[in-house]
Amino acid sequence: MSVDMNSQGSDSNEEDYDPNCEEEEEDEDPGDIEDYYDGVANDVEQQGADAFDPEEYQFTCLTYKESESTLNEHMASLAATLKVSHAVAKLVLVSFHWQISEILERHKSNAAQLLVDARVQPTSSKHAMVHSSHHCAVCMQFVRKENLLSLACQHQFCRSCWEQHCTVLVKDGVGVGVSCMAQDCLLRTPEDFVFPLLPSEELKDKYRRYLFRDYVESHYQLQLCPGADCPMVIQVQEPKARRVQCNRCNEVFCFKCRQMYHAPTDCATIRKWLTKCADDSETANYISAHTKDCPKCNICIEKNGGCNHMVMGFLLFSADFCWMCLGDWKTHGSEYYECSRYKENPDIVNQSQQAQAREALKKYLFYFERWENHNKSLQLEAQTYQRIQEKIQERVMNNLGTWIDWQYLQNAAKLLAKCRYTLQYTYPYAYYMESGPRKKLFEYQQAQLEAEIENLSWKVERADSYDRGDLENQMHIAEQRRRTLLKDFHDT
Repeated sequence: MSVDMNSQGSDSNEEDYDPNCEEEEEDEDPGDIEDYYDGVANDVEQQGADAFDPEEYQFTCLTYKESESTLNEHMASLAATLKVSHAVAKLVLVSFHWQISEILERHKSNAAQLLVDARVQPTSSKHAMVHSSHHCAVCMQFVRKENLLSLACQHQFCRSCWEQHCTVLVKDGVGVGVSCMAQDCLLRTPEDFVFPLLPSEELKDKYRRYLFRDYVESHYQLQLCPGADCPMVIQVQEPKARRVQCNRCNEVFCFKCRQMYHAPTDCATIRKWLTKCADDSETANYISAHTKDCPKCNICIEKNGGCNHMVMGFLLFSADFCWMCLGDWKTHGSEYYECSRYKENPDIVNQSQQAQAREALKKYLFYFERWENHNKSLQLEAQTYQRIQEKIQERVMNNLGTWIDWQYLQNAAKLLAKCRYTLQYTYPYAYYMESGPRKKLFEYQQAQLEAEIENLSWKVERADSYDRGDLENQMHIAEQRRRTLLKDFHDT
């Protein structure tokens, strides 16, 4: 990397729930490389144990109608087994996250208790305490018997109060959470009880959407796509913190938490890290600047590519150093990146609270700087990817080979982004890791991965200086380092 001197989805929408939902065209973000997980496998895959991909994950993208059909199949089967209405069966399924085997086991053991636990039947003691009355317990008005409505708990309220209760809750976005109005009564209202009480088709339509949302979110094998206005549902066999991608809006996310994909860091840890970064954003502002001083001549420099190997050449001197630690590039060695490992102070526990606070801040800034640097490198390498695409197009137009002949250059840039993305998320993982042999192993593998990524970045940016075999060999090495780290440390 040279430096610049500076003074500073699915094909059709017919099955979507909302027919008025329009798919807006989004401007391409220059900081992203589209589908960098696709199209590079053939360049790095090997036979045998090395071919194992710890990120391999089977999932299916379902339209609204497809997912509704799946839900209804489960519901109809369970309703017949439990001998309850379809609406009650849905509430039982929601309560037990649609794990039918568990529900059937509970039903076999104690059928009555199953319905109590699902909050669709009261306990016998609570049921016995209810007394018949022609007064509504909310408005305290005398009401004709036929205008009093109650759930299985027999808490009676007038139709008007029920209508107001359901209307207010649905307007607030409540679906399966509509419950009995009696104090301390937790019974849920089945949907066939609520629908006749809603005064307009618009409100009923909202209620249907909220119910569908709650059914999907409670299902252990389903997730709603978090893409803007996207009605797709992702289905898996075994729920894990794995990368999934919607085939309608192309949103990529972690199946388990629906946030940005974050391997090897687990869902709880990445939430803590992102919260900390947001809370400490002002503290970290100074390291977000694009410039640093050259360690040899103190000239202010700016990185213009993703590679962290910096080269400056002048008439009187040259400099070859690491952008992160500003150390001599040669001292990094081929085995271990010392600048990726934070050196803990073993005596810090015996020092003052102020010293401990300074050490804590120093540690956070160390990891944040590397996290932020790889994020910026991804953006800069996305520009390199665009230049490669333009160069391939130019060569094809000039009859210097076909697109397939030069596609390995595009695949190299995609793989570089894939590896660097994983590397970026190793730093929150390392920040929260307890010291010990396992952390030492992780840091060693992290350093190995980082070294090979920088080698790959260097070669991608100078692709014309390397033959295809050399570049593809570096791709294979980098991807194997990435897979080795994820195999040992990605949550399974």
